[in-house]
Amino acid sequence: MRIRIDQFYIHNVQGYLEELLVLKRDFEKILLEAVDEGLSSLGQSSRQAIYFHLEKSFNVKKQEIPFKIEVFADAIEKIFGWGANSIEIVIMKRLHKKTEEAFELHESTDLAFTECVNTVKRAFLEKKRAKKIAKKLVQCEQLMVKR
Repeated sequence: MRIRIDQFYIHNVQGYLEELLVLKRDFEKILLEAVDEGLSSLGQSSRQAIYFHLEKSFNVKKQEIPFKIEVFADAIEKIFGWGANSIEIVIMKRLHKKTEEAFELHESTDLAFTECVNTVKRAFLEKKRAKKIAKKLVQCEQLMVKR
């Protein structure tokens, strides 16, 4: 059986992109859950009011937060002023817990919420991708042993 290299390459790239898309969707869902839980720490009615204000005043619907994280962070800072840092820290702790990443916040660290989210996203995608590759390698090894 002969395999054309260009078709094999295209198939692998397409598979990689599809896996990456699934992982990004997983992260977006986790991020939304973390935001929801972080805002819920203020109370359910406050959380609903914040979502309403985000949508009406800043044009950010709840489901759009992962795609508009900078706008979301700016909106939270405009709504809460200095108190935004406390909310962002709660959200980041939830996000780190959900992605199984260690959360360390040093006193001297300038918390840039969007940078933290992007860093966690990269770590999450890399970790999940590495796990999938390791699983595929184990499957290949098992096939080789059977032959």
